[in-house]
Amino acid sequence: MKFLKAWLAVAIAALFAGAAHAQDYPKRPVTMIVPFAAGGTSDVIARVVAEEMSKSLGQPIVIENVAGAGGSTALTRAARADADGYTIAIGNAGTNAATYTIYPKLPFTPQSFVPIAIVAKTFGIIALRKDFPAKDLQDFIAYAKKNPGKVNLGHAGVGSSNYLICKSFVQAAGIDVQLVGYRGAAPALTDAIGGQIDGVCDSAASVSQAIDDKLVKGLVVGSTVRLSTLPNLPTSAEAGLPDFEAQGWNGLFAPKGTPPAVIAKLNAAAKAAVESEAVKKRFHDLSTVGPDASEHASEVLGQLVTRDVEKYRKLLEEKK
Repeated sequence: MKFLKAWLAVAIAALFAGAAHAQDYPKRPVTMIVPFAAGGTSDVIARVVAEEMSKSLGQPIVIENVAGAGGSTALTRAARADADGYTIAIGNAGTNAATYTIYPKLPFTPQSFVPIAIVAKTFGIIALRKDFPAKDLQDFIAYAKKNPGKVNLGHAGVGSSNYLICKSFVQAAGIDVQLVGYRGAAPALTDAIGGQIDGVCDSAASVSQAIDDKLVKGLVVGSTVRLSTLPNLPTSAEAGLPDFEAQGWNGLFAPKGTPPAVIAKLNAAAKAAVESEAVKKRFHDLSTVGPDASEHASEVLGQLVTRDVEKYRKLLEEKK
């Protein structure tokens, strides 16, 4: 009985301590880990959202780029961080779902994280160096089939969402191309602009400006509708490849054990951020959209991760 009373006292004290912690959270800056180099899709979205979230939280959110291993280096660091709400991470379908198939011996699992909120929905694009000898998608597929293994497409590293765009594209097109991994989307795009690689699999958020400036030429967007910022870029169905689907997401995660009240504060700040006019305008310029009204709850992100772990297991195990 004495042991039970002591245990209950400790549990109640811990509960009140957690509530008190959440009540005055945050008292100092929050670090948001981005699993890729600066300048790529996740980094751009993280900075846009973090700036607005900091207004709600009353503390700055500091971006920390931790590139490597398709995002698993960063997620390892995030999983091992103190579960106090002062370290969070932005992830996507690559870093938080497909990675478990690609890297089966990771030091973390989906249960190592608590979902906070979906913050963006993205659209995958295939873009080529501006002097590539193909005028449209069908021309490119024909060229790739005549030259198996000779065309190369860059992405943000094995396990990234851009890698999944590549895999979805080459499987839908039935072509054999070399996939070249980088430490982020930005360096891959830089090489495509410079002609060091033939093209990139990228999100509209990071490649649309380069297409608009004619530094690279857009081939196709893996979406059911054309993007308002790139009205001349055909959808996969319009281009004759309806099986190519590349609509992704970005979400925020905290280490397992982060108090629910802290998660609730972060979720509310994320919701306020993506509903702000500043973020909506910036997202429009990036050919990105925020979550729907029904998608703000942290549980929705958790369900999305569960769905995509299985979805990408099937994709990646097929035709390995």
